[in-house]
Amino acid sequence: MARQIIDLSICIENEIISDPVPFNPQVQYFDHEMTAGQMAQFFPGLKKDDLPDGEGWAIERIELITHNGTHLDAPYHFASTMNQGERAITIDEVPLEWCMGPGVKLDFRHFDDGYVVTEDDVEAELKRIGHDLQPMEIVVVNTRAGEAYGGDGYVDAGCGMGREATLYLLERGVRVTGTDAWSWDAPFSHTAEKWEESHDPSIIWEGHRASREIGYCHLEKLHNLEVLPGDGFQVICLPVKIKGASAGWTRAVAVIED
Repeated sequence: MARQIIDLSICIENEIISDPVPFNPQVQYFDHEMTAGQMAQFFPGLKKDDLPDGEGWAIERIELITHNGTHLDAPYHFASTMNQGERAITIDEVPLEWCMGPGVKLDFRHFDDGYVVTEDDVEAELKRIGHDLQPMEIVVVNTRAGEAYGGDGYVDAGCGMGREATLYLLERGVRVTGTDAWSWDAPFSHTAEKWEESHDPSIIWEGHRASREIGYCHLEKLHNLEVLPGDGFQVICLPVKIKGASAGWTRAVAVIED
């Protein structure tokens, strides 16, 4: 049996705009030449020329928020409560069993940027791929944002999952979802236009807020979803364990056994 591992994660890097400007990651690189003196400080009397090729180590200093790069959001990110009044769990409290399971891909690339996916849309896509949702499956959503990644318009690209579409998944036992867009919800720029017209606060972050009713996690800024089938693969997305945090970075992968 052949095993194929597909990387579903983006890099943390300086060059690509993967977040709104105030939240962009900053990576500072220190090469072997720059750090020889650092290494010598640990060994009194050691000189740079004593080191092989005069080299120290390569290290990086990184300024991040927990939502940079491909990451898993905990229910605590969405609200202070989940499951209709329980304290929302943080990323270090998320059951690891939630983070490994059979994967299902919903292909919503045909929806316009800013479109809010409905329950009917989810049902139609599941029917198209011939899949009946099962508890603890991990559902990932392929949007137009996947193709936009690497360009300046990524943050504003892709459709979003609405409250009713999210609850449709959660009511069937799904506890981890994911998207290749910047946000599980529709991009803020598009929602802001609707807010200008309606001033209805229920449209703001409606997919995230579904966790107040049924607690769940979701992955954001996934990559390579277009190469996945509708089902028949496993997703692994174990988060970095950060005490009391709202999210944790993950090297999410899909595993296909042929």
